[in-house]
Amino acid sequence: MGNLKVGGVIPARYGSTRLPGKALLPILGKPMIQRVYERCQQAQALDLVCVATDDERIVSAVKAFGGNAIMTRRGHVSGTDRVAEAVETLQFDIVVNIQGDQPFIDPLMIEEAVQPLLEDSSLPMGTVMHPLADTADLNDIGIVKVVCDRRGNAMYFSRSPIPYARENVPHTVYEHVGLYVYRREFLLKFAQLPPAPLEQVECLEQLRALENGYRIRVVESKCEDHHFCGFSVDTPEDLARAEALLRERGMS
Repeated sequence: MGNLKVGGVIPARYGSTRLPGKALLPILGKPMIQRVYERCQQAQALDLVCVATDDERIVSAVKAFGGNAIMTRRGHVSGTDRVAEAVETLQFDIVVNIQGDQPFIDPLMIEEAVQPLLEDSSLPMGTVMHPLADTADLNDIGIVKVVCDRRGNAMYFSRSPIPYARENVPHTVYEHVGLYVYRREFLLKFAQLPPAPLEQVECLEQLRALENGYRIRVVESKCEDHHFCGFSVDTPEDLARAEALLRERGMS
């Protein structure tokens, strides 16, 4: 298993609905895509990092800071579809799909998600979770929750609070982190599967895997600064907050 090649692919389209061209918008002087890329490069589990995009402006920006980029078709429904197209030409055994709008992704999370697939050749897919930090987030539909079996395999993902606390029994609610690891052949198969009913109801693509009977191994992350590492940029206000987060931590 030691010879497996692990690649990180960052899908980055130009035409974001809420914040067009956000991959190129600066955060303290660096394009957001560069922030994501540089964090990924710190992950020892990755042999190569590549941006998959639909726009030459993003390709040029990535090459300007010395990164790897590949052009993909426009019109992909999801980032997963874009990553799947990219790996048709990239010879990775294991593929990490890294969100292009999370500029402070923790390299540790990438390594945590990859490790189970390195150790168990039967696992098709993996991801990460951490305990929900704020009970006020329980009913936030933007925060996805996950429940797992005793082996660490996902049983369900939901925008609703799960498990539902009907009885006063001590338990932990886990927040899902949208970082995915796939075995290459499974990713190519997954991208060809039609959207499944639960996936469509919850608008959660990972449910497609569960509905088709595939296991997703979920690792509880040891990353401590979840507010920082899980921060996503979707609005101009988020950009300002991203810069504030860096300054608060004495980073540039």
